[in-house]
Formats: sequence, structure tokens, C-alpha cells
Amino acid sequence: MLKIVKIFTFTILFLLNNLLLSAEKEATIYVIDIKKEIDHTTWLYLKNGLTEADSLRADAVIIHMNTYGGLVEAADSMRTAILYNPIPVSVFIDNNAASAGALISIAARNIFMRKGANIGAATVVNQTGAAMPDKYQSYMRSMIRSTAEAHGKDTIIQGNDTTFRWKRDPAIAEAMVDERVVIPNLIDTGKVLTFTAEEAVRWGYCDGIVESIDEVVQQLGYTDYEIRQYTPSWFDHLKGFLLSPILQSLLIIIIIGGIYFEMQTPGIGFPSAAAIIAAILYFAPLYIDGLAQNWEILLFIIGVILIFVEIFVIPGFGVAGISGIICIITGLTTALLNNTDFNFEGVTNAEVGNATLTVLISLVLSIFLIIWLSNKIGSRGILNKIALHTDLKDAISVPDISGLIGKTGTSATVLRPSGKVVIEKEIYDAVSESGFIEKDKEVKVSRVENAQVYVYEIR
Repeated sequence: MLKIVKIFTFTILFLLNNLLLSAEKEATIYVIDIKKEIDHTTWLYLKNGLTEADSLRADAVIIHMNTYGGLVEAADSMRTAILYNPIPVSVFIDNNAASAGALISIAARNIFMRKGANIGAATVVNQTGAAMPDKYQSYMRSMIRSTAEAHGKDTIIQGNDTTFRWKRDPAIAEAMVDERVVIPNLIDTGKVLTFTAEEAVRWGYCDGIVESIDEVVQQLGYTDYEIRQYTPSWFDHLKGFLLSPILQSLLIIIIIGGIYFEMQTPGIGFPSAAAIIAAILYFAPLYIDGLAQNWEILLFIIGVILIFVEIFVIPGFGVAGISGIICIITGLTTALLNNTDFNFEGVTNAEVGNATLTVLISLVLSIFLIIWLSNKIGSRGILNKIALHTDLKDAISVPDISGLIGKTGTSATVLRPSGKVVIEKEIYDAVSESGFIEKDKEVKVSRVENAQVYVYEIR
């Protein structure tokens, strides 16, 4: 009887195992192309691709890479996303993984390279290709070293001896940035390290030389699989373009410049329209991307309102104006940070520094641009060719109004600071020397220059 029970149990288990094997689905392999400069657009591709791969319950993600590098801050975000992604990420270097591309590749669990491909040369350079100062190199050295360290060590047992060896030697990663690092039998001082495919295999920075994505998948151990590809939309391209730090700086300059020039002209005109459009283009992609919070946008709007109140309602420049400037700077800066409501725990000091630097540099540039435009617009500047240069002093007689000095009258319009006043039943263009003056206030002429009346309010 016991023998029959054993046979029956074995048969049931055998049938169940076969059913489970037959019901097993084919593996889903998700591929993301990174075949351009590393910037906020490629970071957007990667982030969206990893999110879609997770929703599809993909078994593995492969980054198909061919890049000469790009922005360090974008590469930092990408390598962090790869390191902590719940689905294992591999990279297939199809020709080049230079600079920021090397950092991203080292973050992947597995690195595969095409024959003839290269990885390395991660020194931080400026737009002209010249190496940046050492403080930038120091940050990159630390970042690429910690990325290699994140993969841990292998335990090697030989007889009674147990040793631990880095899966990816951090010193080798650092040698890709710093020409002063010496690796015996690999590279001498004065040279920045770049691996060929064969060298990368030999030194543990490549898990296999392959020629296609299918070969990568097979190297990962999958035989029955389906490949899904991330396809960026036109909106991804647009949002990535709008998230560029250079464009964000330009938009901040337009916002500040628009506010300033609107204050110098009566009514609502082009400067206001330019500032509003720039503000929308600045905040919209950040809001959609989850960076800009409602309170950050509201803080910016409050800042603008406070400045207008200070200029047009409250004479002089005091608490409201200073508070407005602080609100605008804070709103623009915090919108660039990946905080959740008022929680900034996940925001690194580097992110705060980059955001603050972007806003402050933009503000300084906008001030210089405002000064330059103020001197250039008009008959001496860009309108020189269409301005009237004929001396009309002999053709037109300018009335002598110096006799108005000391006389009193009333403001015919609001003076903010320019407007019109009525003196002895005559209307004159006037400029207030005592700040904002409301309509129908008693004023007194303090001086006259170039047929222009200067007045102050009699209180």
C-alpha cells in the first residue's frame, strides 16, 4: 500500500512540474537606445524606458549604447537609476562609451562590447574640450569609483586561503578620469585610461564580446524571449530640450528681463508676454516631470506680485520688494529639485548646488543683459540706422519753462514715476522725484531739465 502511495505521489509531482514548465512564459527583454550625447533628453529616455520595462514586468533591460559623452549631472542621474533599478540592467557598447557614457556603463550589472568598441576617457572637460579644474575632476573621480565599488567583491577560495577581489576594480575606473593614477601592467602616469573590448574583458570591465542584441540576450542565459524596444515620442524630445540647463538659464534671463522692462513701460506689452511664455516653458516640463510642486510655482507668482506692488503701489523699495526677489529665486531654485512637497530628504547637496548655481548665474547674466540692452536700445544702439540724426535745434524752438520752478499744481495722471501734471491750467510731462504719486495730488516743481518738469508731492 505504501509503495502505491509513493508511485502516485511521484506521478502527480511529475505532471505538475511539466504543467508549470509548459505554462512558463517567454522572457521579456527590454531595450533602450542611448545613441546620442548624454543630456536631459537621454536621461528622459532611460527613465521612461525603465518605468515601462517595470510595467511590462520585463526580465532584463539592455541599454544599446553608442555615445561620446555629455553632461555629468545627467549621467549621474542615469547611473543612479541603473544601479538601483529592480530589474537587472546590462549595457551593449556598440562602438563608443566615452566620458559620461563610461560612467553609465560601469553602473550596469553586465557590460558587453562589440569587437572594436571602446570604453573610458571620462575626464571632465568644458565645451572646447579642455580639462576642467581639479574640483570637477575630484567629484567625477569619486563618482566613478563609487559606481565600480557598488558591484561589490567576489570571494575567491584557494586551498585554505580566502581572498576578496573587486568585480570591477575602482582604481581602474578612477584611471579613466585621472591621468595621475598608475595601474601596474596597464597604464602609466600621464595617460587617461581607455579600454578596447579585449582589454576590458581581461581587466573585468567587459563580460563578453558580442555583435548584436540577440547575442547579448543569449549571453544572459535566455533562449526563449521577446524583445521590446523603447520608442521616444515627440513630446519626450520636446521635454528633454526644455529641461536643458542652458535653455533653463536662458528662460530665467527672459523672465527677469521681461519683468524689468515691463516696469519701465506703460501698460502691458511685449516684455510681459515674453516673461509669461518663458515662465510657462520653464515650469511646465518640471511640473510634468514631477520636480516642480504647486507651492513652488505659487511662490514664484507671489514673488512677482510683491515686486509689482512695491513698484506701483508702495513708494520706494523695501520689505515687499526684497521679499518678492527672495520668493522668485526660491521658487525658481526649488523647482529644479526632486523634492516631495516640503520633504527634501532625498535631495543631495550636489543637486542643491547645481540648481542654485543655475539660477544665480542666470540672474547675474540677466542683470548684465538688462544694463547692456538699456544702453543699446535707442538712437545710440540697435535702432541707430532708423533713428533721426538731424539736428533740429534751429528748426524747432523749445519753450522756456524754467519759470515753473517752485510753482505748485496737481497730478493729472498717476506718476509712476512718469506722468502728467497741471500747472496754471497747462498740462506738462512730469517725472516724480518722491516715488509713486496718485492722481489729483498736490505737487510742486523742483527743477526743469531738457523741457522736462520734475515734481514732488506736497504732503
